[in-house]
Amino acid sequence: MREPQTVTITEVLASLEQYDAILDARSPAEFAEDRLPGAISTPVLDDEERARVGTLHKHSPFEARRIGAALVARNIARVLETTLADRPPAFRPLVYCWRGGNRSGALATVLARVGWRTSVLAGGYREFRREVLVQLAEQPRRFRFVVLAGRTGSGKSAILKRLAAHGAQVLDLEALAHHRGSVLGPLPSLPQPSQRQFDSRIWSALRGFDPSRPVFVESESKKVGERHVPDVLIESMRAAGCVRIEAPLDVRTALLLDEYRHFVDEPPVLLRQLDLLRPLHGHDKIGGWATLARTGQWDEFVRAMLQEHYDPAYDRSMRRNFGRIDDAPTVTLREARDEAIDEAAVEVIARAG
Repeated sequence: MREPQTVTITEVLASLEQYDAILDARSPAEFAEDRLPGAISTPVLDDEERARVGTLHKHSPFEARRIGAALVARNIARVLETTLADRPPAFRPLVYCWRGGNRSGALATVLARVGWRTSVLAGGYREFRREVLVQLAEQPRRFRFVVLAGRTGSGKSAILKRLAAHGAQVLDLEALAHHRGSVLGPLPSLPQPSQRQFDSRIWSALRGFDPSRPVFVESESKKVGERHVPDVLIESMRAAGCVRIEAPLDVRTALLLDEYRHFVDEPPVLLRQLDLLRPLHGHDKIGGWATLARTGQWDEFVRAMLQEHYDPAYDRSMRRNFGRIDDAPTVTLREARDEAIDEAAVEVIARAG
């Protein structure tokens, strides 16, 4: 009769591919905050049940265990009848919970008794989180970053995507953070990940890169929306060489209008975001920008925002944070067309070499 095998986080990360599935036995809310790469949610207690058992445990640990066991048994049965219903005899899962204790132990025991070769992560998610933080304090120093520096709307994000399509190594922090990195940066209907999940996404991306090849990244501040870029990563980026991306004002305007189309479609959302800039620019200037938006003068609105807000702020930030920008080669994006963006990406690769 099989028993679950306990494995360390070092063993797991050395060969994640050996597992047919990584099963997260925590509650859906815990899973949503962060999880191991590729994990699927197989909760043995849902959020309400976990809270109920936890509250009961303060008054009667025995009653909490009795009621919790019944809930866990029903939920494990549901996992077997749904998520794992079609798994073959040779199925090899890895199971974890918060600390590698009762929840993962219960699920792993049943799976092992079914006959599956089941492993349990010692220390659970908590141990994974510790390892991510340890590695993020060292990982970035292994790579040569190339920073795409350029004013807002110069096409940096679009060029990054084309670089990835050409096989370059790209760390797209804005994509990982679900945010475009400014007061107008929130993405519609796409909330930012938790800080833990953002960290894990960065760690996972860096883990897949080859240190002998450059990693392209956009010039970001210490925060992308509400998410902090890990300290060692931002230090490595600011010490890195740059490629300066430039584009005429009309090209930048066209790119931004396309990228921020959701604001054109829903001006009230834009106006709420503009209000956040009142302490910086005052009522009169914000009122002028708002009038341009309300009256549909979108080209004029974008140009005003660029020249009066974004450009001065970006120029100050670059001089302060990226000391090698003055020596950077320049690539000019001359048109807001896919072909021009692709040509710029090819030139960036050549200049970075």
